[in-house]
Amino acid sequence: MQNEERGLRMSQTLFAQHALLPQGWASNVRLAWNDAGDLTRVEPNSTPLAGEHQQTWVLPGMINLHSHAFQRAMAGMTEFAGENRDSFWTWRDLMYRFARQITPEHIEAIAAQLYSECLRYGYTSVCEFHYVQRVPNGAWYGAQAEMAQRVIAGAAHSGIGITMLPVLYSYANFGEQPLRDEQCRFKTDVDDVMAIVAALEPLRSSQVEVGAAPHSLRAASIAQIRDLQQRLPAARPLHIHIAEQQKEVQDCVAHSGLRPVQLLAKEIQLDQRWCLVHATHLLADEVSSIASSGAIAGLCPTTEANLGDGLFAFSDFIAQGGVFGIGSDSHVSQSPVEELRWLEYGQRLQQQARNIATTPQERSVGDFLWQASLQGGAQASGRQVGSLAVGKRADLLVLDDSHPNLAAVWQQDVLNTLIFCGNDNLIRDVMVGGQWRVENGRHQQQAEIAARYRATMQELQQLRAEKG
Repeated sequence: MQNEERGLRMSQTLFAQHALLPQGWASNVRLAWNDAGDLTRVEPNSTPLAGEHQQTWVLPGMINLHSHAFQRAMAGMTEFAGENRDSFWTWRDLMYRFARQITPEHIEAIAAQLYSECLRYGYTSVCEFHYVQRVPNGAWYGAQAEMAQRVIAGAAHSGIGITMLPVLYSYANFGEQPLRDEQCRFKTDVDDVMAIVAALEPLRSSQVEVGAAPHSLRAASIAQIRDLQQRLPAARPLHIHIAEQQKEVQDCVAHSGLRPVQLLAKEIQLDQRWCLVHATHLLADEVSSIASSGAIAGLCPTTEANLGDGLFAFSDFIAQGGVFGIGSDSHVSQSPVEELRWLEYGQRLQQQARNIATTPQERSVGDFLWQASLQGGAQASGRQVGSLAVGKRADLLVLDDSHPNLAAVWQQDVLNTLIFCGNDNLIRDVMVGGQWRVENGRHQQQAEIAARYRATMQELQQLRAEKG
């Protein structure tokens, strides 16, 4: 048979009339993958075979490079004004109180719900910045990696690929100030983090990577960060929150005489394994420092807006060839489209101009944002994702070609339409590692996952009511 002679199984091949490849849109592309879920063929200018699955618009799944899964359960609970001016810091106090209620069973259910939502909106990978490690009284669970293992289990249930980042969290502020009581669940030193990394080693696979994350320069000392960087295997990613709030910058200057990115770049060898999350408040030399290092700027526009953080120096950064990706962070949104839309719109409002996210080589805003975010997200994840190319994971999205927004759309306008036209979800089907996880807009385990999440939320709301 012709199909057998070509080494193809129809269950592991897809013919795309239009597919977004690393070099841009291509027509009549055959995609094939193996049992392990890796792409084995990407063939433009092909002809469909009899019985071959065909789709119109296919693009790589997006990488969510910054997630705190448990915060999905508190989205919507903090939009109530206090007596004084609300800020990131008042929100953080509320988050601490909420985090104290989370059990291992809760976090697994919340993670599965969150990740199923992320999949439906187009994320096929996530980097989980995980810091709820201990029992509420500060003791360890019987298994030190219990909470991290539960989050990975939630990811497996949903089908999303995950990079687990156990967090180094030792101090309350610069100068190695002791943690507050409400931070006791987060407490780790470098030995703790490396023990969790070791415990997670058997779970590593083509779907699971394990790196690490110093929480911030507030919560980890330079000596600890240097030690962690040296002890973590060299190919593993390192993420850190940095310069998210003006107070953080001011405290860092008061402590060290340097701003956060200046201090980190002076003391730590930044390179492509690093992801600097937020990096909101930068001077020109700090922008150049990140861009020239090859480190990723991890941008989370919906959370940064929700928390009143500010706006990243995006135009200057991309003009210098800086690498960036997007994340949903606190999960007030689970949509990469919304992150990218507000990344661009924030810049337009600030500069009172249009079409900011472009380069001389790419004049389409949507194409630049999607392709660049794929590149940065893949780098931040440490996994073989982010493009439709041989050897990469078969992680892909199929757009709903029956939707009016895509009626008679030109190829050059597809990504601009996806990001900037309306609020309907145009993603119909989602594949991760060669397995369909979302079909016709519905996650395969959506009912089961949602039922468990509802039960979890009822328990958490009851605890919240009891504790006032």
